[in-house]
Amino acid sequence: MNMAFDGEIIYWRGPSPFFFVAIPPEESADLKEISNRVTYGWGVIPVEVRIGNTVWKTSLFPKDGLYLVPIKASVRKAENLEEGDMVTIDWVVVKK
Repeated sequence: MNMAFDGEIIYWRGPSPFFFVAIPPEESADLKEISNRVTYGWGVIPVEVRIGNTVWKTSLFPKDGLYLVPIKASVRKAENLEEGDMVTIDWVVVKK
């Protein structure tokens, strides 16, 4: 499964501060339908993500009915991104 969408970079304080982009509701629902076949536990889904020219492997996290794409500091630096920026994310599920 691969997908592309636009989203806003959000900051989550949580126990570990991090930046994420929420996957839209319709696409999150599609992920939920296949999650038991692609998750490696707790609903977390391994993916390869691209923003601009930067590609990295990460995992999508379920949160409040949506999935979140974590945006690493190295990615934000390479692509000159900050909280509130809109980005286009391309990703593909990586086999577990």
